[in-house]
Amino acid sequence: MSKANLLERRSVVSTLLAQRKDGIVVGGLGASTYDIAAAGDHDRNFYLWGAMGGAVMIGLGVALAQPELPVVVITGDGEMLMGMGSLATVGLQKPGNLTIIVLDNEVYGETGGQASHTANTADLVGIARACGISDARSIATMAEVEAFASAMQDVSSGPRFVSIKIDSANLERVLASRDGSFIVTRIRGALGFGPI
Repeated sequence: MSKANLLERRSVVSTLLAQRKDGIVVGGLGASTYDIAAAGDHDRNFYLWGAMGGAVMIGLGVALAQPELPVVVITGDGEMLMGMGSLATVGLQKPGNLTIIVLDNEVYGETGGQASHTANTADLVGIARACGISDARSIATMAEVEAFASAMQDVSSGPRFVSIKIDSANLERVLASRDGSFIVTRIRGALGFGPI
């Protein structure tokens, strides 16, 4: 895909989350978390500030614990490459309510913009399929993003894996709370649980 045709990351995320309803959203390390916060802080946002490679496994745990709710993981290509083994576990467990979205700018944005493996040989959609996630696809247009946003609400036909090629613009960081205790307590409250 030519660099001119890449999608703008904040538009993608805000479109995906515009009609999220009761969905739980787990944000990966760095830019994807800033994008989620920019789309609007929410009691059911679970931000991971420094747990690189862990977003999909946390999303899987939440999806298994809350099977009646849609769970969406939004992460980047660098984190997904670090946590590829998590896709095998998702493929084995097959939670119907889990959606994994990779915002793929083909660079390691948090460490200086070095080219990631997705710029060359790594095919994350192919890897997801090989791990048993049959609904794995690439999205290249905003029309496809809009159409996919409603599919994320389905809690029975997942897991779903989507790779979306985005631009590598270094945007202003939108910071939600970085207090882990607050984030955990807030999401537990939103789900009807008391404090830990």
